[in-house]
Amino acid sequence: MAVAEALADAARAAILPWFRADALAADDKGADRFDPVTEGDRAAERAMRAVLAAMRPDDAILGEEYGAQAGTTGLTWVLDPIDGTRGFLAGTPTWGVLIAVADAAGPILGVIDQPYIGERFRGGPGVADMTGPMGARGLHCRAARPLSQAIVMTTFPEIGTAEDHAAFTRVAKAARMVRYGMDCYAYALVAAGQVDVVIEAGLQAYDVQAPIAVIQAAGGVVTDWQGGPAHDGGRVLAAANAAIHAEALALLRGH
Repeated sequence: MAVAEALADAARAAILPWFRADALAADDKGADRFDPVTEGDRAAERAMRAVLAAMRPDDAILGEEYGAQAGTTGLTWVLDPIDGTRGFLAGTPTWGVLIAVADAAGPILGVIDQPYIGERFRGGPGVADMTGPMGARGLHCRAARPLSQAIVMTTFPEIGTAEDHAAFTRVAKAARMVRYGMDCYAYALVAAGQVDVVIEAGLQAYDVQAPIAVIQAAGGVVTDWQGGPAHDGGRVLAAANAAIHAEALALLRGH
């Protein structure tokens, strides 16, 4: 966790000069929709890799911008330097730095860091806490309540394929409130007890491994849309507790 914190500190310092900067430009990675990358993304990942070279040189790395680097310890640092680059470009403070360390079974610990607000969410063995402008406190997912009383979040209203959208719509219609566009910050809100469910599709491992570790440490549940492991990405269902996870999962599966 000390290494993860050092990575988050390094990423903060590298990213903040680019946030809301007049000179900020973005390249399009060429996906189906606009998929931007900025010098803030690249600078943050370079800074984190430099920390790992000094502190954990034998571990593997999987980063969004610079790919995979082999290691010999069985541990992999999974890095998303700016999760929510579209929000970063728009000037909204809902993007974040995602840091996880994983073994073959999945993420062991994770950090979701929002540099501009100054909030950091940590989860791992014996750790579930956050720090921010209001100080430090523990993370605890919301207690069980029916989906009809719940807050559901996703990033894109269309959420992937037409089939994905139809499945999400079944859950959304059953929920009390749906909000969009929060990227990784939505997962942090699940861990903080503010949001009941996050549903997304088309994710990569670096999008979800840190959120999995943080939410699970706070008492929540994260799976794919079949109830299996989600650490490789794809379709992801994050829930505050097992009861609402089961209710949302049933609707996603068409039951």
